[in-house]
Amino acid sequence: MMNLYDEACFECSKLITKKYSTSFSLGIKTFDKSFRYPIYAIYGFVRYADEIVDTFHDYDQQQLIDRFSDETFRAIKEGISTNPVIHSFQQIVNQYHIDHELIRAFLRSMAMDLDNKAYDKESYQTYIYGSAEVIGLMCLRVFTSDDVLYQSLIPKARSLGAAFQKVNFLRDVKADYTERGRTYFPGIDFNNFTEQDKLTIEAEIKHDFDEAFEGIKRLPVGTRLGVYIAYIYYLQLFKKISYTPANVILQKRIRVSDARKMSLYIKAVLQQKLNVI
Repeated sequence: MMNLYDEACFECSKLITKKYSTSFSLGIKTFDKSFRYPIYAIYGFVRYADEIVDTFHDYDQQQLIDRFSDETFRAIKEGISTNPVIHSFQQIVNQYHIDHELIRAFLRSMAMDLDNKAYDKESYQTYIYGSAEVIGLMCLRVFTSDDVLYQSLIPKARSLGAAFQKVNFLRDVKADYTERGRTYFPGIDFNNFTEQDKLTIEAEIKHDFDEAFEGIKRLPVGTRLGVYIAYIYYLQLFKKISYTPANVILQKRIRVSDARKMSLYIKAVLQQKLNVI
């Protein structure tokens, strides 16, 4: 019966992933079957932690994130949780020997959102590492049983996570700045957000994307297409943001249509068949 409980917990994480992100869900579908539940488990865990700090404003968010953190590490130690998202996550942490410091860094970044409204260069780098780069490293640990390959791909995985997060920051400027009062990009005054400010941010993101692509090409075959699909989705979103004037970015959330995502998905599958990636 424990197998049934485990499967139900993984299915919960899968449902969360599909509900919150069509981009990642389509990519995960292309993974070899053995990788799908582990990545669903990681995404479900980080998604729920993010919800605590971004959505549950009518509750004691600090208490909730502390409780979530305590239960996570207790579950990892004991090998079980009655919270299905945490239970599936702890299984993956223990099975793939994911470094606990990556989890701590992630939870610290989530807690930063409760107190920080404006980030300087140091806190910006700390936040991006914990909120995004470590997620890439958790997934990389699942993807690579070869420790030499894992170590060599760490910088590339971090670059991919950073690119995704910075694109999210640009996409969500309106909500973060006007609704939550947050300013992630250091030295940027969004009351006077200029085209040059936007170009400076975009140059940083482009560098991250370029670095990440070199790593994607070296991933194991059973994972490469799925990661590449997430990459091209975010790259398309980045391009769309790049074409959008700075003043418009402050007024609306830029998105890629589901139809466009599907066309990118089909293109990526064909590229793999032609050994382009």
